[in-house]
Amino acid sequence: MEKAHHGAAAGPKQRAVEIGTALLTMLFGLIVIYGSVIVGYGWGSDGPQAGFFPFYVGLIICICSLINLVMAVREEATGLFAEWGQLGQVLRVLIPATIYVALIPFLGIYLPSFLLIVVFMTWLGKYGFPLSLAVAVGVPAFFYLTLERWFLIPLPKGPIETMLGL
Repeated sequence: MEKAHHGAAAGPKQRAVEIGTALLTMLFGLIVIYGSVIVGYGWGSDGPQAGFFPFYVGLIICICSLINLVMAVREEATGLFAEWGQLGQVLRVLIPATIYVALIPFLGIYLPSFLLIVVFMTWLGKYGFPLSLAVAVGVPAFFYLTLERWFLIPLPKGPIETMLGL
């Protein structure tokens, strides 16, 4: 654990994280409301318009976010949310997972899954490369056989699957 010079742990404060989270969820709620207004959020002659239910969900998100924001601002909490080293550990998982999700539309699900499993097992799990490689081939193959062949559920395909005719 990393400590600051005066013996206090270093990292973002609980209050700052709560305020930031409340603002982000409020922004999300406002985006939902905006989208609902664009598509129509009223009651038409044939029933609710497409944005009717999302509008009210967005409104509830905004109200709850506002309550959380007010509580966080009024609170005098000075506790630490997490140390920077702990947040670094979270980012070691979050960044590869985000890259994985971003690659799926372009490469399909199988190649990014293979890469993610190899990265996680070798880098974070400290497993040997042969075992990581075997699991990284086996898991996507299992899901291909189970989901696509047996249950006939199509998964996102990429250029490699197209090249192989899968």
